[in-house]
Amino acid sequence: MFRPLSRRTLRWRPVAGEGLEHLTVEPTASGVSVRSVVIGERGGSPYGLVWQISCDPQWRVRQLRLRETGGRTLALDGDGEGRWKSAEGTPLPALDGCVDIDLAGSPFTNTLPIRRLGLQPQDGTADLRMVYVPFDSFEPMVDGQRYTCLLPGQLYRYQATDRSFSADLPVDEDGFVTDYPTLFVRV
Repeated sequence: MFRPLSRRTLRWRPVAGEGLEHLTVEPTASGVSVRSVVIGERGGSPYGLVWQISCDPQWRVRQLRLRETGGRTLALDGDGEGRWKSAEGTPLPALDGCVDIDLAGSPFTNTLPIRRLGLQPQDGTADLRMVYVPFDSFEPMVDGQRYTCLLPGQLYRYQATDRSFSADLPVDEDGFVTDYPTLFVRV
């Protein structure tokens, strides 16, 4: 459905407020590497950070590294099957069942389940448990999300399973979000 991945550099800006994300994604011998720098604000608090996600060839997240300019860090390792541990090897059973990561200030992370699932309209809807990381606390938590394919390879509906938010996300030929209504736009 999506073309084979090649190295790409992408940028998004928030629809409201200040900020920018500069991201590079590329295939590697072991899967996919994504590196990003993000500056922005949330709830009136500015943030600046760098993050890296490593995925296996099926787009399952295997590693997250996050570092804030103020010094806070977060490091998570996944097995690709929904089990997580800290970088020190401590199991994190509260995150069991989560294959994907959702970073609060990055529209890219919607690409992870879109690419991984390869949904078609006849597949219906996929309900997922995501590791959600807000940039204000860096405290990972489980978040229920629903993805539905509206137009294969072109348009996907994201919904919070608690029905607090929904957005139709257009994607490019690689599955990367081009517009995240009310939140982000690609530049």
